[in-house]
Amino acid sequence: MTGVPFLHPLTRRRLLACISATVTAVALSKRSFGAETAADGYRVLHARPDTAQLRGKDAGPTPIWGYDGMSPGPTLRVKQGDELKVRLVNDLDQSTVVHWHGLRLPNAMDGVPFLTQKPIEPGQSFDYHFAPPDAGTFWYHTHFGSSEQLARGLYGALIVEERDAPQVDRDLMLMVDDWRLLDNGEIQPSFGNFHDAMMAGRLGQYITLNSEDTLDISVKTNERLRLRIVNTANSRIFQFRTAQHVARVMAVDGQPCPPNVAPNGVLRLAPGNRVDLFLDATLAPGARAPITVDDLRGGELQVGRLVYDAGPPLRDKPLGEPQPLPDNPIPAKLDVANALKLDVPLDGGGMGMMMGRGMGGGMGPGRFQGYGVPPQQRIWALAGVSATGHDGPPIFTVARGRTVMLNFANRSAFPHAMHVHGHHFRQLDPSSEGWRPYWLDTVIVDVERAERVAFVADNPGKWMMHCHMIEHMAAGMAAWFQVT
Repeated sequence: MTGVPFLHPLTRRRLLACISATVTAVALSKRSFGAETAADGYRVLHARPDTAQLRGKDAGPTPIWGYDGMSPGPTLRVKQGDELKVRLVNDLDQSTVVHWHGLRLPNAMDGVPFLTQKPIEPGQSFDYHFAPPDAGTFWYHTHFGSSEQLARGLYGALIVEERDAPQVDRDLMLMVDDWRLLDNGEIQPSFGNFHDAMMAGRLGQYITLNSEDTLDISVKTNERLRLRIVNTANSRIFQFRTAQHVARVMAVDGQPCPPNVAPNGVLRLAPGNRVDLFLDATLAPGARAPITVDDLRGGELQVGRLVYDAGPPLRDKPLGEPQPLPDNPIPAKLDVANALKLDVPLDGGGMGMMMGRGMGGGMGPGRFQGYGVPPQQRIWALAGVSATGHDGPPIFTVARGRTVMLNFANRSAFPHAMHVHGHHFRQLDPSSEGWRPYWLDTVIVDVERAERVAFVADNPGKWMMHCHMIEHMAAGMAAWFQVT
């Protein structure tokens, strides 16, 4: 289909950026200020149009939508257990909401339109308030018309700080995104088109860190950085790499894990995934080291660099092995023997694989039983049903405190990033039949693979479950469940 190829070629400017040694100074702090604060203590965020220099300072600006006109929006920070109060003012010409991705928060604050709240109409506002129980890296983003609104830039970072700060010299947020741009730099307006929905979702040809064309991070030798990395793309799975450095994974999806070294510094991040790295800057003063992502063609694309100060090291030698981050109060005891166990097949899409497996058979869209999704748009299904994530009956109802085990089985030709709201889950390690030593809220389910996950349903309310490849979600791979 014209204008929406499956694998987008890199632009000439991006290829040049891979080999260029040009240094551009970037102030990482500019996105870390607090938002406007109202008299009643609410931080006020405005969802509104603005522009961003996605292609670098020498190219024209790109019209975007952002929180306070920025993408990413302001980085919000709050201490673990303290109340966060945010007022979202909708200055767009369409409805919107804010979802607080990965947070175990009260159901009414989850930000799912028609399930937990009414959409925020143009010119209106909504007050979100909750006390995050978990310290970690989270993010906030639109959950209304997401194929368009997320692709236009409506997202930002939320950092919930530990009560006792870990031993790092600097704490930096890196939000990686891809943008589908026209030659003039404007965002290509093919949101939610049939081709994207049938295939891998909306993939952009222009990749940024913090909406910068090439992000340079200034470091001193023997400095320790905490890098909080978030994949904010609509659909792209990133292979993210910090070259020439030992990258210690300290947390996944906001939850602490046993410190472990990422092999070759590579992280595989689905849309919505987060990883916290501790990175010791051990190269010599004046050194340069690339930060790269895969280009979907077997190569790498440089999206940033660690740029070493030419002066003396910060300290004589690197810090020692880091201590694990403190655990969050997640109910860790999984009662597998008495769990509610469900098979959740993932069906649909293009490329001819399993085209007839949906409810009622057939070869085209609409072959699945549906709730809220028009027949011509029923391209994907979760557990045999193509739904919006708020229409129809719940996929299951479970008593509060009971363990739930889900077996996500991918019977399609594309990977899926399955995201569960309001809870974190363990992932089964098939090689040992034991649980992997970390918590997730989003798991990659590769083609012809199954991933078994389990969690304690301790958070009452109506919760969404969906593929975080946003175009798959919009075309039916969504559901909701209820904890009573």
